[in-house]
Amino acid sequence: MGKRRSVAPVYSMCVQPAFILGTNNEDGTANFAPITWVSVTQAGGDGYMLVVSMFGTKRTKQNVLRTGMFSANLVSVDMLPLMDYFGSRHAADGKKDGIAYAVSRGEALDVPVLEQSRWVYECEVAQTVETGNSTTFFCPIRNIQMDERLSCSDPFDVDLTVLDPVIYSGKYHSLGRLLGDIGDFL
Repeated sequence: MGKRRSVAPVYSMCVQPAFILGTNNEDGTANFAPITWVSVTQAGGDGYMLVVSMFGTKRTKQNVLRTGMFSANLVSVDMLPLMDYFGSRHAADGKKDGIAYAVSRGEALDVPVLEQSRWVYECEVAQTVETGNSTTFFCPIRNIQMDERLSCSDPFDVDLTVLDPVIYSGKYHSLGRLLGDIGDFL
């Protein structure tokens, strides 16, 4: 291993999958925004909760606080133009209809879902935690819609190369290849 050096704690190497959250506006129309502060935590038993943090006062955050539900649409590499589009437009400026995309409704919850996404979580908020200007939502996953090309034999058998997810850490990255299973390198 090479040598390390200490630096000021200003650098971010928080590797995060990129998602586009789908929420319902007050008038029932769909609202989408990219969010990269997404993770999971154990919810007890075999269940997992999606953990999503949002900063500021964006419409998406207000919609989640008001409705208590959202979809989390995993962003694949082919969806980067859509992610950048949603990230550069604000709901207060009007409809986000300057780029083509198809929307359907969730199967378990009444949330907007992006047809192009290969993996979609439908989530309900169980708990919120405020930290400064950020709100962290702890959300039981009510349904997962996954690409039909995936055939998972257990909860951890998800081939990310099929999903081709965008990984964010200040810049966009993608996955290179599947390296193996836990225990393959003993």
